[in-house]
Amino acid sequence: MKITEIWKTSQKPTVSFELFPARSDKAAERLEQTIDELSALKPDFVSVTFGAGGSTREGSRQLIEKLKDEKGHEVIGYFAGYGLGPEDIHAVLDSYHVIGVENLLVVRGDPPREGDFTPHPDSLTYASDLMAFIRPKYDFCLGVAGYPEGHVDAPNLAKDIEYLKLKVDLGAEYIITNYCYDNQFFFDFLERCKAAGINVPVLPGVMPIYSVKMMETLASLCGATITDELRQGINDLPEGDKEALLSFGIEFAIRQCRELIEGGVPGLHIYTMDRSTSSIGIIDGLRGEGLL
Repeated sequence: MKITEIWKTSQKPTVSFELFPARSDKAAERLEQTIDELSALKPDFVSVTFGAGGSTREGSRQLIEKLKDEKGHEVIGYFAGYGLGPEDIHAVLDSYHVIGVENLLVVRGDPPREGDFTPHPDSLTYASDLMAFIRPKYDFCLGVAGYPEGHVDAPNLAKDIEYLKLKVDLGAEYIITNYCYDNQFFFDFLERCKAAGINVPVLPGVMPIYSVKMMETLASLCGATITDELRQGINDLPEGDKEALLSFGIEFAIRQCRELIEGGVPGLHIYTMDRSTSSIGIIDGLRGEGLL
């Protein structure tokens, strides 16, 4: 089923999770357990990432098949087209079509950080180029990424929304946003979308706090602000107490999600980092309040 149809028929905000293909045997074992535990929450759909430069091409397809065929989930397949030529793009999308994928999230992607990688000479530079390439050829329900605090490469917020509007005009039917720790960034983003004439569903991404190091690293990569409130809350915890940090992160995310739901979002998309404990705590907490 197309994601947009799920939102039309859902009586409550949807619940969805992002997963990524395992890169080692140990990670694969952990992912198996994570999938089982998250599946027990009966999410409305899940998404599967696509590695930089097609580095997880086979792994992404295999994980999508597993989630669809073994677990019965509706799946959004990410497609990051950085560096891939037209033949590679067709090969990936054709393979997704064969296994029954109906939904794609189209993103530019980043250059691979490991090894030597030479982009195909006919590769497409931006996500908007990918949208223009894919839309006339395939009938996927296409989504794109949004950035409440602006993409790190965008010169300013106005230009960032201009780029987003172009992707919607080229056929994007929904937007999944990068996470932010202050919901005001998200609500301001919605206002900019409205002013620009962007009227497709906007699904907020939620990033639980897994560790201080991961929080700092991810925020620096994607330009998310770590608020003073969040830093103070973490500083007030017993130093080195991982369980206390995990519980704090769950409660912080529940408060954030509660506000998002009250603000009328179509659902919540949790970036799981292939872990389950935080997602379970967040969803159980919200369902206990009758919000999901």
